[in-house]
Amino acid sequence: MKDIYTLGIESSCDETSASIVKNGREVLSNVINSQIEIHKQFGGVVPEIASRNHIEAISSVVQEAIDQAKMKMENIDLVACTYGPGLVGALLVGVSYAKALSYALQKPLIGTNHIHGHIAANYITYPQLEPPFLCLVISGGHTHLVHIKDYANFEILGKTRDDAVGEAFDKVARVIGLGYPGGPKVDKLAKEGKPTIELPKIHIDNLDFSFSGIKTAVINLHHKQPDINKADLCNSFEKTITEVLVDHTLRAARQVKTKKIALAGGVSANSYIRDEFLKLKEKGYEIYYPEPILCTDNAAMIASAGYYTYLTGKQSDLTLNAVPNLSINSKMDG
Repeated sequence: MKDIYTLGIESSCDETSASIVKNGREVLSNVINSQIEIHKQFGGVVPEIASRNHIEAISSVVQEAIDQAKMKMENIDLVACTYGPGLVGALLVGVSYAKALSYALQKPLIGTNHIHGHIAANYITYPQLEPPFLCLVISGGHTHLVHIKDYANFEILGKTRDDAVGEAFDKVARVIGLGYPGGPKVDKLAKEGKPTIELPKIHIDNLDFSFSGIKTAVINLHHKQPDINKADLCNSFEKTITEVLVDHTLRAARQVKTKKIALAGGVSANSYIRDEFLKLKEKGYEIYYPEPILCTDNAAMIASAGYYTYLTGKQSDLTLNAVPNLSINSKMDG
């Protein structure tokens, strides 16, 4: 089979990224232009500012990805771009650029689901990993338990009913004065504390999650006790969240009868969450998670997911549009 070189483009939030990936697994380049320093002063991502910065960065980011891969634009076999979920203005920059490039080069266009991309990041880190397996997707906007039946066949087993886990981390960090981005700062401070504070866990009969209760409990505690030990608070919060994630994931793994568990999304870079899941190896589970640079938003994961969509025969046409509330469907979107 001929080698296939995919150009991936990602612009769903505050990272402008482009990547060249060979056969869905081998990263030849992965250029990421982050806007974190720009948005930090606002305590979170400002959508209009994000869109403007994507417009300014995308051409040079794509060219740098081509150059790093030591390729020419015309040697690309297909163009994959994130078309949702995400910020609509930010998504439109990547989608518009990808459509123009696809048309100019006369190469196939693959509209790619951002969450499918996070899952596919595991294929890059673990070239031997193949479906079926269970994936816990944890990010700023999503908390899903997904049964990966095949490369293009997903089943959602559980999802959050309110806050995504990353959203809860960010809100807690903001209230206790750690700033943005909150997840890494909570993770760092938690290492200095102990789990001395009891926090509520919401138990749901099915595999769905709820994190608004624990988030609110932490915020209320901080308001009532401004001098509370923040390190202990972060440690207790992180531990309680992780216990829920591990419990639900194990229940899901038993339900679909798999011993292969993968993590995906920005929150999967959390060191405590990783360590707790690694302990499951003692119970006979295989644990997979992407290297840290592939946990956060990047185009290599989009190129990988786009490649596997392409292999199913699905392509997008030039009517492809941004879908900010795109859901994880049972089939990959094209």
